[in-house]
Order: sequence, then C-alpha cells, then structure tokens
Amino acid sequence: MWLTVLLRVLACGTVALAPLEGYLLQVHGQSAKVVPALLIGVWLFSLYRHRRLPAAHPLHLVIALLAVVLLATSAVHVAEPFTLEYLVRWVPFLVIAVVLADVAAREVPVRALLAAAVAGAVVAAAGGLLSLVGGSLRATGPVEDPNDLAFFLVAALPLLVALPARGRSRVVSLVLGAVLVAGAAATFSRGGGLALGCALVWLVVRRGIPVRAVAVTAAVAGVAALVFASAAQAELSRALQEKSHIAGTNADTRVLRWQAASRMLADDPLLGVGPGGFRQEYAAAGHNAEIDEQTPVAHNMFLEVAAELGVPGFALLIAFVAIGFVASERALRRGADRREAVAVQAALIAVLIASIFLSEQYYLPLWSLVALAVAIEQRSLKESRCAFST
Repeated sequence: MWLTVLLRVLACGTVALAPLEGYLLQVHGQSAKVVPALLIGVWLFSLYRHRRLPAAHPLHLVIALLAVVLLATSAVHVAEPFTLEYLVRWVPFLVIAVVLADVAAREVPVRALLAAAVAGAVVAAAGGLLSLVGGSLRATGPVEDPNDLAFFLVAALPLLVALPARGRSRVVSLVLGAVLVAGAAATFSRGGGLALGCALVWLVVRRGIPVRAVAVTAAVAGVAALVFASAAQAELSRALQEKSHIAGTNADTRVLRWQAASRMLADDPLLGVGPGGFRQEYAAAGHNAEIDEQTPVAHNMFLEVAAELGVPGFALLIAFVAIGFVASERALRRGADRREAVAVQAALIAVLIASIFLSEQYYLPLWSLVALAVAIEQRSLKESRCAFST
C-alpha cells in the first residue's frame, strides 16, 4: 500500500513540477531532477518487489530503437562539444515515458496525473502573470522563454476537459481555464495561440467539449484581459510594440535555422550531426547568417531531431507520437472514458503544433501525454477483459 501511495505522489509530482523547473533551478541546479529520479528508483524497486515487468507494448520497442539511434549517433559524434550533454538530456525522457505509461496503467489513476499537469500549469500561468507585475513585458515566470511557457500552458488547457465539471467543480474548471488562457495570452506567443486554437477545434469536433464552454472560458479570459489592459495600458502598449518589432526578425531567423537543419539532414541522413549537433554545426550550415547567434536551437522540434538523429531518429519520433493517437483511439473503441482520451489527443495536437515553431523535445508534455495515452489503452484492455470474463 505504501509503495502505491509513494508512486502516486512521485508520479503526480513529476508531472506537476515540469512547468515549474525554473523555480526549482533557483533553489538548486539539480533540484528539478530529484522527484523524477525518485520516481524511477521507486518504480524499479516496485518491479523487483512484485517480480514483474511492464506489460509489453509497441511503445517500448520504439523507445528502445530511439535509444539505439541516440547511442549510435552519439558514438559517431562523441568528440563534439555538445554531444554528451544532450545525450544526457534525452535519456531521462525516454525512461520517464516508460515509467509513466506503466504506473498510470496500474497504480496511478490517469485522471490524477491529468489534474497534476493542470495544477502545475496553473501555478506557472499565475507566475507568468505576476512577472508582468514585476516589470516583464511578456509573461515568463518559471520558464525563461515566454514561448516555452505558452507551450506548457496550451498543452495543459485541453486536459481540463477530463476533470470533473459538475456544480462547484465546473466553476473551478472555468476559473482555471481562464488563468491558463490569460497566462498564454500574456506570453504573446503566436505559435501558442495557433496550437491552442487547433486543440480547441479538435475538442469541439470530437465532442469533448461543447462550444458554449469554449465561449464562456474565452469570455472570462477576455474580461480578465480587459481589466488588465485598462490597469496596465502603458505596459501593454510597450509589450505589443516589442512583440511587433521582434516578430519579423523571429520569422526570418527561424527560416534561416530551418534551412540550416535541412542542409544538415541532407549531408548526413543516416545518423545526423548527433545530439546537440545543430548548435555546433549551425554557423557553418547557416553560412554565418546570424553573426550574433552562433549556437541556437532550430525552433522546430521535427527539423532539429531530423538534423541531429537522421532519418531513423525522425521516423522513430513520428512513430512515438503516432502510438499516442493510435492507443487513445483503440481505448475509445473499447469504451474508455471519452473525456480522458480526447483530452490527451487534443493536448498532443497542441504540443505538435507548438513544436513546429519551438524545439520542445526536452520538455515533459510530449513524453507524458503519449505515455498517458498508452496507459488509457492498457486500462481499457484490462476492463474489457474483466467484462468478458464475467
């Protein structure tokens, strides 16, 4: 019993603390790794104690093959300055995806993990809004880059659909949704706005949320935005001016980086330039197009992964994402909770759209959402077997 409780606390803590990494890093440089490391350790002890292995799933094969590709390209590019640093960044996410898929299928309710993700994002959104009071022109809070903060918020917003929405819970959900929308809007992230719009369309089309709920949440957020705008008119004007000033530059630099990533992939389509290799090779591949930025990220997860891990790595990333959608659809056909499955799908869509403009492979939502989709499928399979046996 105590082991189950510990797994639940650590799993929910891992998900909830992901968007608050910046706050944790202010406490200690390694503090953000403590809870995930404890989760992995307790999970391994649980497997040993119960003498079992995780139920086999295609997810494990894809992650194992992705690990092989990572090790192979890292071995080829081990002399490069960023290779080992970025390899170490990749590995924990592969492990956490396996762990979350297993514990969410057995010990930890999926809805508890979805609630934890929302709770962490709401705190991050509140921190972002408070950062505006502190003088920031765009919401940052626990995440240094406003666009990355928007990524966490729009990935969490669809998950509200899976939480209870009756009586007082409905009011709470509307308030939390308004905070997330307001926080995302305060980042002035165009990619985040597009990702949120696509996720909401998916929810409406799949009957995960009524149009009225979208309208009410938007209205509440709109009122809050008007109140804020009237109270901080000068700051808002400066923020809009800054955003409009850098918008064109951002578009131009992203095109340059996408072109450089494409060149890297064309030069070495098998194993790419290695983990972190985009930063190392950008100046040469981009023909020094950005004199003041020699080691950036690609601002496109798909192109960056393709450039660094080659075609095999890119294909495995796509397969990993596909597993999430296929697993959730299979769960729906078996009668799984529709709100949970559709909410995870919508959140995954938000992650994918946002990742067209950002390099988000080193943040948890991508990995945790696919893991939860697999867990929903495995739970539905168990329930259908139980129903058949009775």
